[in-house]
Amino acid sequence: MRRWIRVMTAVAGGVAGSAAAAIGTGTLLWNRATARAVAQLAPGGTAGTFTRDQLAGLPAPVVRYFEFALTLDQQRDQPLIRTARIEHEGEFRGSLDAPWSPFKSVQHFSVDPPGFVWDAAIRMGPLMTVRVRDSYLEGNGSMRASVAGLIPVVNAWGRTDLASGALHRYLAESVWLPTALLPGAGVTWEPIDDNAARATLSDSGVSVSLDFRFNEKGEVVSVYTPGRYRDVNGKGVQTPWEGQFRGYERMKSVMVPREGEVAWILPEGRLTYWRGRVVRIECIRKEVRGCIEGRSTGEVTIKAPDDVDDVGAER
Repeated sequence: MRRWIRVMTAVAGGVAGSAAAAIGTGTLLWNRATARAVAQLAPGGTAGTFTRDQLAGLPAPVVRYFEFALTLDQQRDQPLIRTARIEHEGEFRGSLDAPWSPFKSVQHFSVDPPGFVWDAAIRMGPLMTVRVRDSYLEGNGSMRASVAGLIPVVNAWGRTDLASGALHRYLAESVWLPTALLPGAGVTWEPIDDNAARATLSDSGVSVSLDFRFNEKGEVVSVYTPGRYRDVNGKGVQTPWEGQFRGYERMKSVMVPREGEVAWILPEGRLTYWRGRVVRIECIRKEVRGCIEGRSTGEVTIKAPDDVDDVGAER
């Protein structure tokens, strides 16, 4: 009996060891693929600056937002944000009756041209982590998901509806890099009322709009569209969508929200499917060669000590 116990213990240890090795390999391959995607975000053009005259002709609530979000220094121009790296943690669910699952993510942004890569690890159970990578790169949207980085469960890309949905997301999440919402970054603004305005962004033949709502202080409190594409069984279905933001804090010269959530407005009810908190933001403002690097582990970081705004949340 003791011999069989020793044999089974050894077998179980071998299986566990093999599983750990497989998961480690899957993580390495996934991280390398993420690093390759992030490398495509290298911004073009030259670094620019923000001046107050760029607010001329904008709707009143939009001017109020930029006066709140940006440091309007009369003595010097404010550098524009070129790229950013944002760490989030929070909860995710896929349906109204699904439980919330914790996640941690790293998201990289580029402003010119607009783009992002979001890499998340969602803990679906004690022994199961799903890796998710959403991106908008060179005018194309994609969604990929894999169990432990090994078993593909979602692999969608190359469709116009995916590009539109991803560009909607980029526009909404530009509240984390406020100078990306300036007219010089390709965003046009139309007035709605004293506390709302419509932002439109076009890129690579795709155009999207969001209604931004502001409070009296100038904070963006919500964004809304009656028709963002939602993937339903491999097809894009236009669905009302809303994002909400709160807990603004200053990150050196810009104000950004610490918390947010997003929801699909479905016939059967409001599906809030993502709610998260900013853990850290790094923004590069000036043009720095080689600022995007891949580590040997496949992780990607942004390095530019003299040109990075770095803020960490209280943990």
